[in-house]
Amino acid sequence: MKRAVVAAALLGLSASPLAAGGPGHHSVSGAYVEARTAEVFTGGCIMNSEAETMGKQAVLAWKVDRGSFNGVRIDGLSVVAAVSGDRNLGMTEMGGEKPSVKSALFVDDRANAAQQLALVAMANELSNGIVGTIVQVTPAPIQFADRGSEIQVSAGQVSLEVNKHLTHDPSCGAQLWFHPLAAVEGATVGVADQHLFTGSSLGTKWSDPNKRSAFFGTFTY
Repeated sequence: MKRAVVAAALLGLSASPLAAGGPGHHSVSGAYVEARTAEVFTGGCIMNSEAETMGKQAVLAWKVDRGSFNGVRIDGLSVVAAVSGDRNLGMTEMGGEKPSVKSALFVDDRANAAQQLALVAMANELSNGIVGTIVQVTPAPIQFADRGSEIQVSAGQVSLEVNKHLTHDPSCGAQLWFHPLAAVEGATVGVADQHLFTGSSLGTKWSDPNKRSAFFGTFTY
């Protein structure tokens, strides 16, 4: 019952000033990783084939090393967002129309109610609002592990494994087409060995492995 009450409060946060980055003290840093359903480093031939039909979904994950958001300490806690839009999430970089986006968020189940609220607000702020309309917030055990050569994230119906080693394929003139969806420092392209969302809240599910569709780095805010 307590979890249901907390989840309801978090869901209501999506339209509140707090979620929109309202007044509050922020000083937070940690690790970040994302993957989308389109390659970010590829050749023009592949980019042209994916531009309008792919890249509508993504997983974004933050692990806080230390700090606070809206005055709430959130050291060591994580938040993961599964997002789905009506068009390629990155096309605004090329002058395209901004997508309409829905998201399902998973907040660290070790966090208390105030910390969970702060995690949702942080995800919204650091993603520059790409989380869009939050349709579900679920407290869940979250694994965010940097194993040296790869980063593994699991939370509820989300699973993400990003290989840090990118093999450069010179065919088709491969180049970087997109930048990270969220604020990140030292952004590096990775390969999403696994990238899936199996939940029902977004009206779509996806599994999009083995693509150069990921970014990883750190964040400070």
